Amino acid sequence: MCNSYNSSAVRFALVLLLVGLGWTRTASAQDDLLNQLETQEAKPTKTELVDATFKSTRLISGHTVQTPGQGTMMFLISHRFGTLNSGAYNFFGLDQATLRLGFEYGLTDRLTAGLGRSSLEKTFDGFLKYKAIRQSTGAHAMPVSVTMFASSALNTLRYSDTFDRTLPRRIAYTYQALIARKFSPDLSLQLMPTLVHSNLVATTQDHNDVYALGVGGRQKITKRTSLNAEYYYLLPNTKPTGVRNALALGFDLETGGHVFQLHVTNSQGMIEKFFVSGTRGNFFNGDLYFGFNVNRNFTVRPKSGFRH
Repeated sequence: MCNSYNSSAVRFALVLLLVGLGWTRTASAQDDLLNQLETQEAKPTKTELVDATFKSTRLISGHTVQTPGQGTMMFLISHRFGTLNSGAYNFFGLDQATLRLGFEYGLTDRLTAGLGRSSLEKTFDGFLKYKAIRQSTGAHAMPVSVTMFASSALNTLRYSDTFDRTLPRRIAYTYQALIARKFSPDLSLQLMPTLVHSNLVATTQDHNDVYALGVGGRQKITKRTSLNAEYYYLLPNTKPTGVRNALALGFDLETGGHVFQLHVTNSQGMIEKFFVSGTRGNFFNGDLYFGFNVNRNFTVRPKSGFRH
């Protein structure tokens, strides 16, 4: 009788143990399923735009994907001294200088129009920029920003040759696709396929169309400072006679509403016609132009509720 009772008790305990193990596994499986559902629900469903890929609309000489924003006017002063290897007589380039003054206005958050005037060849330039694609994260993420750029430049020097006085022959056009990615809060890189068309070229051997591939980037050092670099590689079959690839190194300092950009480059000019298809200095032979950009933003018209 006692043995039968003990056997029944043992069987009952085993059944309870098995039921408990099954319940534990079922509860664990349910917890795993709930965790998976919570993880899936936690995935971002909202698209977030990546802003401030660069701090300025200029990397060094060339443009960035940035636009001023709707209703914002930007005043830009660009300055280049002479070459550092010009000697003590010219105070190592400080006695010689070229200057460009420019205005850029954000018609919308994506579309910008700009005008400028350079002392080099007394050139007037105008351009349009349109931010076609914006880098974003979350749902429907976009890995890069793409801004389309088009400009024209007019040489207003007095020509002695009557044939060269015609207006169309004094104009050059530039077309670019600016493709950039902000990899982290500190690092941004940009690719710049470029076409410069000049209606008038220096020799009969030169091409009217010059193709180049530009690369550049920005590496932050502190919250308000960064190191910049920019390089334009000219495709050999369209490279003008005596022209070199443009290389520039710069340092940016942001102070409130101003951005100061200090740099050295082998390019004297500050628009695409000059630094892409007209650079003649040898960067590694001391043909270095020290220069700076200073820009200041002004709110001309506050943004309306409608966004473009």
